[in-house]
Amino acid sequence: MNPIKQITKNKLRFRLVTSLTLGIIFFTAIFLFFSHVQSSEEVDDTPILLRKNYGWNERIGKLIYSVTHLAPTRPAPAKGKRPRFNGDVGLNSPLEIGNYRLTVESAEKKLQLTIAEIESLPRSSAIVDFKCVEGWSEVIEYAGVRFTDFMQKYNVGKKADGSFFKYVGLETPDEEYYVSIDMESMLSPQTMLTYEMNQTALSTADGFPLRLIIPNKYGIKNIKRIGRIFFSDDRPPDYWAERGYDWYSGL
Repeated sequence: MNPIKQITKNKLRFRLVTSLTLGIIFFTAIFLFFSHVQSSEEVDDTPILLRKNYGWNERIGKLIYSVTHLAPTRPAPAKGKRPRFNGDVGLNSPLEIGNYRLTVESAEKKLQLTIAEIESLPRSSAIVDFKCVEGWSEVIEYAGVRFTDFMQKYNVGKKADGSFFKYVGLETPDEEYYVSIDMESMLSPQTMLTYEMNQTALSTADGFPLRLIIPNKYGIKNIKRIGRIFFSDDRPPDYWAERGYDWYSGL
């Protein structure tokens, strides 16, 4: 056995002073860094350094993302299980289902669709994890119309030269809540205009009569009670991006 090394008082004092000094330097650097971030110029209520970091996240996400990359399928939840409620912005105005129309704007085309017309399109469903930026997730089963089928049926989302618009904007009928999403994500076969969750018609809290489910985005992009859909090459406004969140919000 090696003999136990003896540490003199001077060596012990040196180690203690060194550790304290390094600790003070480290925490001072952290404090100065965050002070600099907080005092820097803001873009959409977010310090510009953090907003630039969001941009890097988006670029990396687009490098590794493909519409063929699907969220994994999960075992079905119990029929009729109420999804976890979170967020009611855009849901507080009265809604008469008989008067409901989904406005769709694409280039020079403008449509007004009833929920019956949407439900008449080919039905699709999936069972995936629904993930929230707050850190929780739950399994949901949802059914509706694939967004790609919707675009094909009504010949929307493309420009005169046949190429897709870069962005899709969606907003509630009262315009209180609104999102914008990159077209590539909207083209995923799991992206649906949804009218059923867990084998039950949407409740008001879940976005009746029509909401978006897009599993490759966090819940803040899964807008409830869609009143308007439009297409653009300029990035449309986004409710939470304007309040400091990551615009891309990809998974």
